Amino acid sequence: MKKILTLTMVMLVACSMHEHSQQQVQAASVQHMRFHCDKDTTRINQLLQMGMDYRLKDANGLVAFYAEQLMGTPYVAHTLEGDDERLTINIDELDCTTFIETLYALTRTTLANRYSWRDYAANLEDVRYRNGKMTDYASRLHYISDWIVNNHARGNLVEVTPDLPHASYMVKTIDFMSQNKDSYRSLKGDSAMVRKIKDIEMGYRNHRMPYLKKSWLGDKAVKAALRDGDFVGLVTKIEGLDISHLGIIHKDELGEIYLLDASMSGGKVMLERKNLRDHLSGSKSTCLGIRVFRIMP
Repeated sequence: MKKILTLTMVMLVACSMHEHSQQQVQAASVQHMRFHCDKDTTRINQLLQMGMDYRLKDANGLVAFYAEQLMGTPYVAHTLEGDDERLTINIDELDCTTFIETLYALTRTTLANRYSWRDYAANLEDVRYRNGKMTDYASRLHYISDWIVNNHARGNLVEVTPDLPHASYMVKTIDFMSQNKDSYRSLKGDSAMVRKIKDIEMGYRNHRMPYLKKSWLGDKAVKAALRDGDFVGLVTKIEGLDISHLGIIHKDELGEIYLLDASMSGGKVMLERKNLRDHLSGSKSTCLGIRVFRIMP
């Protein structure tokens, strides 16, 4: 049953990690966190210890490692939504975005030789919110274009799409949220919050963004350039939206590329059966191509 941990419970765990807390980046206060259950902190610490024991210092390799540990995790949408904005920590239920954020936070914490859930929480907040600080719903980086611009500026992520063979560009206005405000719990009936979202969207009018057309995904040079553990965003033709889904690249022993994602249709974190090009093909697909991101060293 979902619940928010009491301050006392969280502080007990925090005290047990005191020896690791002196150098950590500060996360949101415990009063502003939302947990899925009272075992979240234990599970995160266990995963981080596994990552430390793996003794790998390559970001992409750690992303792929942690994705393997999360395979089979149920897909659940809207886990970040609530009556107010809190730093939601939930590794038992993932959607495509929280899957990627979870992989980032686990990997970044391991690269820093840390293995406390508090360090994980700090890295999660850092990648999820504008300038790494949670304030309100509008401070969350909802659009992936905004997410990459803000995180790149702070040294967290880099977009490698322009460096891929056959990469091209498109220009698109990103304003899906304000145009469909009644579909968002935190925007419906809140004109002040809608104005904040519109202010953010103003920075993405006629936004020029790189992408790789899906027709190139079978190209040998493209497949060679992509790495196991790359973050990948599916560029959509939906008006006002830049990216409709996220996952990571999985390469098999022959160099073929697949999508490993928190799948709505599959209902869990899974490796898609078809290779990426075939997975994105079909008359009903709204996908135009992909964008690719990596964790900065």
